[in-house]
Amino acid sequence: MEVSPRTHQTTQMIVTLEDDAMATEIRKALKLIRGIASVRMARISDDHTISPAMHRNIKKARRESERGETVVCNTTEEMQKYFDSL
Repeated sequence: MEVSPRTHQTTQMIVTLEDDAMATEIRKALKLIRGIASVRMARISDDHTISPAMHRNIKKARRESERGETVVCNTTEEMQKYFDSL
């Protein structure tokens, strides 16, 4: 699998809210800050069920793994070496 080099890096920040009532206001405020590329919202379920979309992604990952289209790192050092090579 060939990986193209990155020319621009971005950083993600994940914020978990206890109260949904503030989500809209926080989203609006974030959009006003210079340097924010995008603001996305997602609901996280505590019941640990696998959604149909997650199930499709798991099946896709398994097919890619069977075809050898994955990167396998057995240690944190191997993983770091791989990420450094990107």
